[in-house]
Amino acid sequence: MTIAATAPRRVLRFAPRAAFAVAVTSLVGLFGFFWPFLDPSLAGSHSADAPWLFVVLVPLLLAVVLAELGDGALDAKTVAVVGVLAGVGAALRPLSGGATGFSFEFVLLILAGRALGRGFGFVLGALTLLASALVTAGFGPWLPFQMVAAAWIGFGAGCLPRATGRAELALLAAYGAVTGLLFGLLLNLSFWPFARYYPPQIAFLPHATAATNLWHWLRFDLTTSLGFDVPRAVGNALLVLVVGRPVLTALHRVARRAAWAVTPDRA
Repeated sequence: MTIAATAPRRVLRFAPRAAFAVAVTSLVGLFGFFWPFLDPSLAGSHSADAPWLFVVLVPLLLAVVLAELGDGALDAKTVAVVGVLAGVGAALRPLSGGATGFSFEFVLLILAGRALGRGFGFVLGALTLLASALVTAGFGPWLPFQMVAAAWIGFGAGCLPRATGRAELALLAAYGAVTGLLFGLLLNLSFWPFARYYPPQIAFLPHATAATNLWHWLRFDLTTSLGFDVPRAVGNALLVLVVGRPVLTALHRVARRAAWAVTPDRA
């Protein structure tokens, strides 16, 4: 019997228990983002509820990891790689152009999610934003929203269709641009429903319908956030095109040398 290296498999494959934990975490995140639209009259009295989202989110992320450990899809090597990449992402954040909205760690999330799988990308996204908050003292009501949104970015990168060569880089660059815009759009919900803005056409109105407030939310993003979102989108796309291939190659090599993709082959 010989050992033959195959193409790198996804590090965190989706066992049923882990898929359930990711689904519950995502549902909690969706509720955290969009609950003001369900009952606008309560938004003002619940503007400080974001810490509770953080309290709920962290155990759910731990449940994802524990589910993978229980199913044997996650081992010590994988945990080590998650920790290293989360640390790298946290170190990259202070080097980013924060005033412009662009941040280097999103490119790492996209490429790692693509190379090592959607489960890996989900956990890495949340942990990277948590670690970067520790490095930059960036704790605040926005943090749980950032963690959820980053987890979705890493997860989505692992769900992209198969492609190789230049087509793969183009696909990832386009994904980076779209998620750069969507990240800003979602993060506006961490503060916009709880603040007052003028004119009222861009403000969250406590007694308006959900459809009206959704339209105001889009107007608010278009008129106030594009200056941050567009540089993030363009920066993501350009960096993927510039460093995507060597980083993907390095991540695949890590997976092979860690023996995640080694299978027995009878000669």
